[in-house]
Amino acid sequence: MRNEKEMFELIKNVAQNDERIRAVYMNGSRANPNAPKDIFQDYDIVYVVTETAPFLKDDKWIHIFGDLIMIQEPDKLAQGVGVAVDFDRSYGYLMLFTDGNRIDLHIETKESMIEGYFGDKLTVPLLDKENCLPQIPTPTDIDYHVKQPTAGQYVSCTNDFWWCLQNVAKGIRRDELPYAKRMFEETTRASLDQMVSWWIGSKYDFQISSGKLGKYFKKYLPAAYWELYKETFSNGDYENFWNSIFVTCDLFRALAIDVATQFSFIYPLNDDTNMTAYLKHLRCLPLDATEIF
Repeated sequence: MRNEKEMFELIKNVAQNDERIRAVYMNGSRANPNAPKDIFQDYDIVYVVTETAPFLKDDKWIHIFGDLIMIQEPDKLAQGVGVAVDFDRSYGYLMLFTDGNRIDLHIETKESMIEGYFGDKLTVPLLDKENCLPQIPTPTDIDYHVKQPTAGQYVSCTNDFWWCLQNVAKGIRRDELPYAKRMFEETTRASLDQMVSWWIGSKYDFQISSGKLGKYFKKYLPAAYWELYKETFSNGDYENFWNSIFVTCDLFRALAIDVATQFSFIYPLNDDTNMTAYLKHLRCLPLDATEIF
């Protein structure tokens, strides 16, 4: 596997030797001094080019970066399903190579770069042939830090959590596993993950990120909470699913009460009590029941 030094040399040499490429900059985790370093980090690279058309006409040019396992071209795929995409301004290649490295490469015109260059504070200039890249501050992940919740956001999150669980339970009782699972992951887990992020943020004065899709939860949650979080995942067995639901409720309750205490919010204890009782009732309801109560 080519190491980081070799990859950066390749990325910059390709740009240096191609007059059509006027500048290079990097975004993503490799631009973030606080992101853990490992062998799976992508190289999120942008080439600022005079025009995109010559690159798009020669679809073999990307092979200079190595042998591919697979490539995805998001802009082409978007266009294929009817989304309007301006290839003349920018175009992207997501490339996974046979040595395990991955480059997410975008080419864009100077005009496109100027409009979006300040949009991501995790930006590192790598090459600038004609000083076209604007001056920017030192990279920071501040835009990705957990934000302190407002009272309204807290109320919305807790209400969604307890309300949407009745849809999950309904799906289980109807033996509609895909529906129940999707409802759980897209509503219940979404609320849980939001509360986990707020709880973690509150412990670090909202100066950290919990990571995309909660990837740093294990790092910041106490071991006991992390063990509970793992138990919120279940297989297709309904008994295991029910167990995971009640573990999810226990974890959400503990975190939400803690967050409420810290910020003087009001935890919806009645919703918790009533919905927990309702879920327990549905779990034990005979399969041939003709009435809920």
